[in-house]
Amino acid sequence: DEERLVEIDERTWSSRVSPAPPPAEPAFFRPHVEPTDTLVAEVEGRVVGYALIGTPTPLPASAHVQMIRGLAVDPAHQGQGVGRTLIDAAIAEATARGAVKLSLRVLSTNEGARRLYASAGFETEGVLADEFFLDGRKVITDRRAPFEADLDLGELPRKRSVKVLAYAKDGR
Repeated sequence: DEERLVEIDERTWSSRVSPAPPPAEPAFFRPHVEPTDTLVAEVEGRVVGYALIGTPTPLPASAHVQMIRGLAVDPAHQGQGVGRTLIDAAIAEATARGAVKLSLRVLSTNEGARRLYASAGFETEGVLADEFFLDGRKVITDRRAPFEADLDLGELPRKRSVKVLAYAKDGR
């Protein structure tokens, strides 16, 4: 599945959605990307998206917070509920880990993600003005958090069966 995750990264990366440079090496799992923090969405047995979660800092004082550190859906499967299913799975996983808050950051230029997060109940908690210059422009970053541990998002319409899997410690 790692090859497929790398492919999704390559197909979804742009300076509109990430301030980081495009992945330079064909490896998804790196020191800051652990298999145990990776949720994957499958449609008909094929990986079509992922969400990365984890603590926002290594400090014990923020151990009660989880953060969506990345979310990507293969463009061929966008607009079909996969992203929302991954957000629901991230909320469930954060709750299972004992989090009382789930946060994320999203660039102002990533309108699709901003709408998706808002539809899931995330609200802007703060704005990091002039945080990044991308393609010669200032880009604002929203900090968002919704989250009550018992947040009920209700039933979601499904066009396809999307299965979300958590990786085991051995990466399978």
